[in-house]
Formats: sequence, C-alpha cells, structure tokens
Amino acid sequence: MTNKDSPVRLAKGVYWVGVIDWNIRDFHGYVIPKGTTYNAYLIVDEKIALVDTVKSHFAGEMIKQIQKIIDPSRIDYVISNHVEMDHSGSLPAIMRLIPDAKIIATKRGRDGLCNHYHGAGCQNWNFDIVETGSELNLGTRTLMFIETTMLHWPDSMHTFIKEDNILLSNDAFGQHIASSHRFNDEVGDIMEDAAEYYANILMPFGSQVLKYLDTVEELGIKIDMIAPCHGMIWRKDPYKVIAAYERWANAKTVPKVLIIYDTMWKSTERMAKEMVNGIIATGVDVKLLSLQKNDWSTIIKEVLEAPVIAVGSPTLNNGIYPSVAGFLTYLKGLRPKNKKAVAFGSFGWGGGAVKAVEKELAAAGFEVVEPGLQVKFIPDENALGSCREMGGRLAKMAELTKGK
Repeated sequence: MTNKDSPVRLAKGVYWVGVIDWNIRDFHGYVIPKGTTYNAYLIVDEKIALVDTVKSHFAGEMIKQIQKIIDPSRIDYVISNHVEMDHSGSLPAIMRLIPDAKIIATKRGRDGLCNHYHGAGCQNWNFDIVETGSELNLGTRTLMFIETTMLHWPDSMHTFIKEDNILLSNDAFGQHIASSHRFNDEVGDIMEDAAEYYANILMPFGSQVLKYLDTVEELGIKIDMIAPCHGMIWRKDPYKVIAAYERWANAKTVPKVLIIYDTMWKSTERMAKEMVNGIIATGVDVKLLSLQKNDWSTIIKEVLEAPVIAVGSPTLNNGIYPSVAGFLTYLKGLRPKNKKAVAFGSFGWGGGAVKAVEKELAAAGFEVVEPGLQVKFIPDENALGSCREMGGRLAKMAELTKGK
C-alpha cells in the first residue's frame, strides 16, 4: 500500500516536488474549474538538480517536499524552463538557501529572470546559458535542453532526462487539474482537459509546435514519460498527447458547427435554435453555446476542432452586445486557423451588431463566408426559415472538411 505522504517518484532518483492549487479558478482569463498544480521536479544523482519551481506563496510547501528527499542546501543546479511566475516565483526563496548553485536557462530565460527578480539579488546569481542540444551531466544521468521559443514565451525550454526518456515539458502537454494523483493512468481520460489547455494557451503557436516536434524527431528522442508543469504526468501512452498536439497544430477539424451567441430578449436565441434545427436535419454534429451559460475557455476548446462557427449578437447602442464583444476579443488573441464563420442577430430601431461581429471575425482570421443574417425585433416564420436554411448551408461547409 502506497503512503500518500511519501515522495512521488517518476524513476529512480527522479521525484515530483510540486504543489497542488485546489482553489484557483482563473488563470489569466482562462477559467479552470478543476484547479491546477505547479509541478517541479528533483533529480538526485552525484549532482542534484531542481527543475522549475512553483508560485511564490507556495515556496514553503515546495521546500517541504524537497526536504522529504534531501536537505535543500545540497542542490547544485536549478533548471529554469520558463520565466513565468507560476514556475519561477519561488526561485528567490530557493536561491536564498543555495546561493552558490547554478541556474540553467536560455539567454532569454536569464534576461527574463533578471527583469522579474532584480530586487531579489539576481545580479548575484550564477547562470549557465544553454541552447538546443546543450547537455548537463549529473553523474549517471544526462540532461539535454531543447529551446521551445514561443511555447509559449520567448524564453521557454524543455529538459530531457536521456537515461530515463523523461521529458520535463513545462507548459507543453499540461492540463489544469488539481488532484491527489500525479499520473494520467490514475485519473482516467484527460484528453479533454489537455485539449482545453492547448486551445486556450498554445493555439496561437501552432507553427512553433510543429517546429518543436520536428526538432524532437531530429534529435532522435524517445519519450517514455512526459512530465509537464501543470496537471497529470503522462506515464501511460505519452505519444497520444503528442499526436493530438500535431493534429491541433495542423488545424485539423471534424465535421461540426458551433452556434455561439448571447441574447437580450430571446430573439437572437430563437434564431440560434432554428439554425441548430437546420443543422440537425443534415445529420452534422452541432453545439449550441450560450455565452451566459458557458465559460469562454470551454467554448474555445470546442472551436479548436470545429471548422465552422456562427456568432450571434443582439444590437446594443449600435454595436455588439458586451459579452459577445468580450468573447470575440478573447478569440482574436488566439488566432484560430482554417475556419469559416457567419454572423447573425436581432436589432430594434437600429442595427450594427452583425456587421461589427463580421469585422471582428475577419480580424480573428476567420473566413466570413456569407452576409450576416439580421432580424428586426422578433423573428417571424420567414425569418426562422432563413435561419434553418443558413444552418443547412453551414452543415454542408462542415461536411466538406471530413478527412481533411
């Protein structure tokens, strides 16, 4: 029987020393109802390396995790895979315990750390700068470093433990899940969580993801385990998530239409539901996603593999309804690829929302495939019929993407 208070071991001498953040629900605008973890890793060999740290206010917990295994003062190296403060926040605390230890980072990583922690003595820290292919020997183990520029910051890199085939992947291949378990085979299927994570964090960087996967292949790396900095460690079938990243980075889709909308007096909602009826009649998959009932981050996960979307908004003050405008701003920042869209909505004495939605969709990189559908006040049967017909056309567009 496993003692839950004993150190979590990935391999002989390789340990998880992270923390669980049970209560966080917002991650820079990305809603994470399951919480998250900040995963740090300790490699104990002839030399000892700590790979990444945790948020600053969890520093004490991380140090206690390390103390279960070794005296933290014995650490020789701190590997900084990424500057962002959920991974580097405890670096000043750990460096106070090991002032002579070397920090391993990319050049951008060093510069970023010193920009963040110039008041914490960064000028006295001892840096070793690495790039793709650089190696660090700890004794019986060798660490290889792989720069992952813009996955998802300029400084990002991965650390590969060659003898164990363990990839310490920082912000790639993660999920936002708080759990008492550490490995993917202990919690069931987490691909939906991985998809939501990719969609909301890494979707804009598809070309960089593909470049990274090419680099891994060129280096001849065989991966038996992926240990990200958030969520579960991929101990079982790590290539499943690698294949998913390749598919997502190539903007592969499935025949599906999303109807995303908000409504003021239910007219836009009636239009949305009739569009759904038109799609259902064709047999194509469809999802109706109210912005009042669904978090943006959940909707973005659906956008990841949907080739066609329709966005509906009532007109308010000659413009887009605020919730729809906010969603479109969020969507625009993620820059989805190879997708088609239409706009629809209702208005009263003056329109404006539909044309403004079309403009925002185009700015987000969508192909706006036909003029938007507008209804004054309450949709009558003719208007509802037009909505059903539009739904049918969208379904055909989605169906044409099958196998692509």
